[in-house]
Amino acid sequence: MAYIKIWIHLVWATKDRHPFLTKDIRQKVFSHIKENARTKGIHLDHINGYAEHVHCLISLDSDQNVATVANLLKGESSHWIIIIRTN
Repeated sequence: MAYIKIWIHLVWATKDRHPFLTKDIRQKVFSHIKENARTKGIHLDHINGYAEHVHCLISLDSDQNVATVANLLKGESSHWIIIIRTN
């Protein structure tokens, strides 16, 4: 079996680059994204960002693709942040 290691640097911004990721919730969001990645079998090596964007360094397995992994991380986190912002 061949050894495959593909590293992807994902960056995504909040809607209209609005600073939703304020200092008080940013680490909660990052922790949630890390946990979400872990439960879905996505190796997330580093995560960081600022008020209006997120950076993730991920390693893909041979059976994963960029589009699916990005959608799993970004899509779920955007729904989750709406919930915590309203509470």
